[in-house]
Amino acid sequence: MIPLMKNAFLHEEEPKKALSEFIMQAKRLSMGEKCKEFEEAFAKKQHAKHAILFNSGGSANLAMLQAAKNLDILKDKDQIAFSVLTWATNVMPIIQLGMRPVAVDCEPTTLNSMSQHLLEILKKNKKIKAFFITNALGFAGDLSNIKKICEKNNIILFEDNCESLGTELPEGKTGSFGLGASFSFFVAHHMSTIEGGMVVTDDDDFAEMLRIVRANGWDRNLETYQQKKWRDGYDIKSEFHSKYSFYDLGYNLRPTEITGFLGLYQLALLDAGLKIREENHNRLEKKLKENPDFIPLDRSHIKTLSPFAFVVICKTPELQEKYKVRFEKADIEVRPIISGNTQRQPFYKKYVVEETVYLPGAEFLHHNGFYCGNYPELTEEDLEIISNCLNKD
Repeated sequence: MIPLMKNAFLHEEEPKKALSEFIMQAKRLSMGEKCKEFEEAFAKKQHAKHAILFNSGGSANLAMLQAAKNLDILKDKDQIAFSVLTWATNVMPIIQLGMRPVAVDCEPTTLNSMSQHLLEILKKNKKIKAFFITNALGFAGDLSNIKKICEKNNIILFEDNCESLGTELPEGKTGSFGLGASFSFFVAHHMSTIEGGMVVTDDDDFAEMLRIVRANGWDRNLETYQQKKWRDGYDIKSEFHSKYSFYDLGYNLRPTEITGFLGLYQLALLDAGLKIREENHNRLEKKLKENPDFIPLDRSHIKTLSPFAFVVICKTPELQEKYKVRFEKADIEVRPIISGNTQRQPFYKKYVVEETVYLPGAEFLHHNGFYCGNYPELTEEDLEIISNCLNKD
């Protein structure tokens, strides 16, 4: 079988051995210096001022919206636009935190919400306070144009970059266009810490609040001058009582030192892994373009592609079923294009009382697309099997 992902780590035996040695010699395994080292290294890699490590990408999404509410830049009942082709943990925090989700369509040939989709929403709805965009499956929309629209309309832009680590537009890396961006290090992603996530931001206040949100609402992981600011603001003079002072709403979303150690280890291998993913994609894409049953994806606006998987978009639902069955018979594991049209998801129907809107791009991908794995461990035989499944006959 060709699964979505073969191993938890690139060169799996080496990090497993290194991890076992680290665990045996580490003085502590709860969040500490290794997590801080990984944060600093990842921020440098992403060209960001701050990186805040979390126990998952979903937690990172939740923390961004909670931090925005804590800072009073978002409030209860605010309308938050979101890419309708997304993962559930982009939309769930909007609902859980008492705000209203507004679905934004996507372009099938890019997989992503584009600037024209946001403009269409703004023609009908002038109350959008934030846009939580998903950079789907290694691809991205025209983020620089979207950023300009958001700035013009005083809309806060958040990016879910969990599936697009390493993708770059001419204007910069994905995950660098908004107030904050989330990343995931789950086992099936570009780099793995087993579970883990990150938020990057250039905003000092947002970074400070994310650290408060991550750890119960207290100040224990802040710099000394930041702790003094919070303690003075609430007249907490006792060092004893400051240990259990909680300043704003938070959770326990902390990672462990294992996360930090694995992050540093895998970050050093990231570029080599991304290069192989792109080579695999180019080979399979060339084969896909030979078959008129498929719609090739448009990445003409992308400088560097960091594919998360290999995406197959068929021209009709009947063709989707035909090729999906062919892949499955060849023992190739396949998945829908993320959640398809999120408005169709059971949780969305239960909690979002407004009527769903017809979004043709999301509907097309919901019925016409699927993807299979693309990762460095694919063998020549694996790639040949996948290629053969893309043949016309």
